[in-house]
Amino acid sequence: MKIGIIGAGFIGGTLTRRLTELGHEVRVSNSRAPETLSELAEETGATAVWAKDAAEDADLVIVSIPQKNTPDLAPGILDSRKPGAPVIETNNYYPQQRDGKIEAIENGTPESVWVSEQLGVPVYKVFNGIYWKHLLKKGLPDGAEGRIALPIAGDDPDGKTIVFAIVDELGFDPVDAGPLAESWRQQPGTPVYGKDFGVDDTLAALEEASPERTPEWRAA
Repeated sequence: MKIGIIGAGFIGGTLTRRLTELGHEVRVSNSRAPETLSELAEETGATAVWAKDAAEDADLVIVSIPQKNTPDLAPGILDSRKPGAPVIETNNYYPQQRDGKIEAIENGTPESVWVSEQLGVPVYKVFNGIYWKHLLKKGLPDGAEGRIALPIAGDDPDGKTIVFAIVDELGFDPVDAGPLAESWRQQPGTPVYGKDFGVDDTLAALEEASPERTPEWRAA
């Protein structure tokens, strides 16, 4: 697949490494010039590009940037992807730790719904709750004991099928976490966030989640 990645931090950089290892054609960008990603490109074989070019002709796009920076992306930045290509967003809202107050999220809009509104396209929420080193090193073959499950929220079944396949290929069990409107079930502070659960425990944790933001994850 042709995969565009916007953001080359812990999760974006890790996905660049893993997806190129799996033979995918990856175009990766950050908020600066492509030259700043020369080491990552040389290491992985990915192509470093400007952010505006990352989605060009992509079968899948991954947006992995700080929540607060989402509105700064150029309008229509994802329009050059292939028709129907799903967009994954891996972000989390860290109001006290990084992002400051985002009024809509504080008022109850799920984080990924807000991101989708800023991007102007439907998105799928996944990779937001796994430690990046575990994403890099702990993928296992299908059926292996101890395989980590990753919840995936999103609305379109066809796009979700593609996202499920990528998660499985990376070595994790995809779990349907419902529509994007219920993506709050995997936000920071919920029972599944930051855990390396298997499928059954992931489903139970999603069911136990509350949309109420806990104090640590609300703006001070």
